[in-house]
Amino acid sequence: GQGFAFRRKQKIERQYRKLLKKRRQVHSQQDDQFTDTYPEHLKHLYLAEEEKLIAEEEKLKRQRRTPDDLMSSEEKLNKAADGCAIYGYVCLMMISVSRACTFSSRSVVTQESFKNKTSNQKAKEEYEKVKAEHARKKEEAEKKKQQREEAQRLYKKKKMEAYKILSKKTKKGQPNLNLQVEFLLQKIQQNT
Repeated sequence: GQGFAFRRKQKIERQYRKLLKKRRQVHSQQDDQFTDTYPEHLKHLYLAEEEKLIAEEEKLKRQRRTPDDLMSSEEKLNKAADGCAIYGYVCLMMISVSRACTFSSRSVVTQESFKNKTSNQKAKEEYEKVKAEHARKKEEAEKKKQQREEAQRLYKKKKMEAYKILSKKTKKGQPNLNLQVEFLLQKIQQNT
């Protein structure tokens, strides 16, 4: 039947599933935050757009005082973003996201460095790395398996030799104590 070991195994599996579920919930909560969620190859575009918005904001501050000065700074940014006909929706997104998103490194990556390798080439390189890693691990596993088999073969050979010596009988069918004592003497000499 299903004894205590089976019930214990089921209990452990339930606890493991609970743990996995909790981890998924924690990860989903962390994903909701807007910090560093941009792909690495597009970060420079977002940073450049953010710098452009900051420059436009400074330009608005330098202009003479108008009724616009009574507006809050966020309304000014919205107005500046509305004037941005080329980028349109991206500008509006940058305004809302730039408040929440903080990049740890502000280095702007040039377009030329990305032209060197396409995403397909990067993916191929990554695939080759993973493939080489798998091949290396497979070779190591094969070597370990061969060493283990060799060690087992030697162990069985020694056991068989010992068994042959210890199982020898005299003409009358009695165990041969002389051979057993010699075997024990050899074993003691090898250990010292």
